[in-house]
Amino acid sequence: MVTQEQITSYIQNIPPAPFVVKQTLDYVRVGDLTKAAKCAEEDPALKFYLKTLVNRPIYGFRNEVSDLAQIFTILGISTAQQILYNYLLSLLAPKEWGLFKLTSQEFYDLQASLSRKWVKILTHLNLHNHDTESAITLLPASIIVCDALFGEYKSEVAQLRSVKALDYNTILYRLTKMSLFNICTEIGEKWELSPMISRIVHASSGLDQNLEENEKTLAKWMHLLLFYELSQNAYVEAGLNEFIEFQIEFVQDIYESFMQVVEYDESDR
Repeated sequence: MVTQEQITSYIQNIPPAPFVVKQTLDYVRVGDLTKAAKCAEEDPALKFYLKTLVNRPIYGFRNEVSDLAQIFTILGISTAQQILYNYLLSLLAPKEWGLFKLTSQEFYDLQASLSRKWVKILTHLNLHNHDTESAITLLPASIIVCDALFGEYKSEVAQLRSVKALDYNTILYRLTKMSLFNICTEIGEKWELSPMISRIVHASSGLDQNLEENEKTLAKWMHLLLFYELSQNAYVEAGLNEFIEFQIEFVQDIYESFMQVVEYDESDR
C-alpha cells in the first residue's frame, strides 16, 4: 500500500512550470495580455490546450475562437491566469486513469465546470480577485494525486473499503500522516502559486481550524462546490464521489445560498 517514501518520490517527480508557461503567467500577472499571447504562441502544446479548452461548450462561445490574442482578450487577466494553472495541472494528469474511470475529456470538462461556477461564487461573495479565482485550479490536483498513488492498489483499496467505508483521503492519512490536500499544497509551492491559493485548497477538505474569516468562507464554498460537481452522473460512475468525505456540518450554513447561485448558473448556460 502507499508509503511515505512513495509520496516523497511522487512530489520530487512533479515537473516545475515550463519556462514558456512561467513567462506567460508573468505577463498575465502584470496585465500585459498581448505579450502573454505572443509568448504562449511559442509552445505548441500550450497553444493547442488553450484552443481546445476555451472552445469547449461549457465556455459558451458560439463560434470557434482560434487566435491566441483574441482568446487572452476574451478571458481577461484572472481567467487567463486560472487557465494557465489548469494547463500546468493537465501536465500531471495521466493519459490513462488507473483508479477512476475518467477520460481526458471528462477531466477537462470537470476543470471547466469547476472554474465557471467558482467565478459565479466569487462574484456572489464579492471576493473576486486574481488569486481567489485561480484557487479552484489546484483542487482537481487532489484527484490526480489520488489516482497516481492508489491506481496500482485497486484491489487492496476495494477490500479495505468493503470492510470500512473509508474515503481515499482518510486511508492515505492513516497510512502516511499526509492528506491529498497536503500534497496539493506542495504542488502549489513547486509551481510558485500564491500561498493563499494553497491555504484555501487545503482548507477545502473541511478539516482545517483557525482560518481567517474570508479563507474559511472560500473553503466552505469550495468544499460544497466540489461535492456538487462530483455528484453529477458521469463522476459518480467514475468513482470520484468516494475520494474524500463530505463534511456536512462545515457547509450547512451556506447550503441554501450555494444552491441559489448554482441553480442560477445552470439556468444561465
